[in-house]
Amino acid sequence: MKVILTETIESLGIIGSEVKVADGYARNYLLPQKKAVLASQANRNMLKQEKARFELQIAKEKAFAQEMAARLEGTSCTIAAKVSDETRLYGSVTERDILNALAEKGIEIEKHMLLLSEPIKNTGTYNIPVRVYADVEPEIIVEVVAE
Repeated sequence: MKVILTETIESLGIIGSEVKVADGYARNYLLPQKKAVLASQANRNMLKQEKARFELQIAKEKAFAQEMAARLEGTSCTIAAKVSDETRLYGSVTERDILNALAEKGIEIEKHMLLLSEPIKNTGTYNIPVRVYADVEPEIIVEVVAE
């Protein structure tokens, strides 16, 4: 089913874009939550009329994302963990551990924003990208040290 997004949804696209989604997803989530409208000719015409409003909202979101990225870029946090050998951790450092370390510094981000491919299992310094917006990904520095 084709729908036109009325707000930016990270996994689908930005506001005003026309996307194809599963029928159930559109019927049960997007349409009742008013996050999208059906991609009919009338709604496309409405989209053309409201394009300026959409572009202004996109610009605001992008400006906020750039500001947040500037705050995050180069931010570092240190996480102490128990080690078995010189560098191997008993457990692992996960997204939750990183979020808690950032929260102690007063930086609040959501879990899905961290692009940690797999949990950290060794001590060392890691650069971890954070997806703030579609094409805005600053890197934070996470240093894992022995406890």
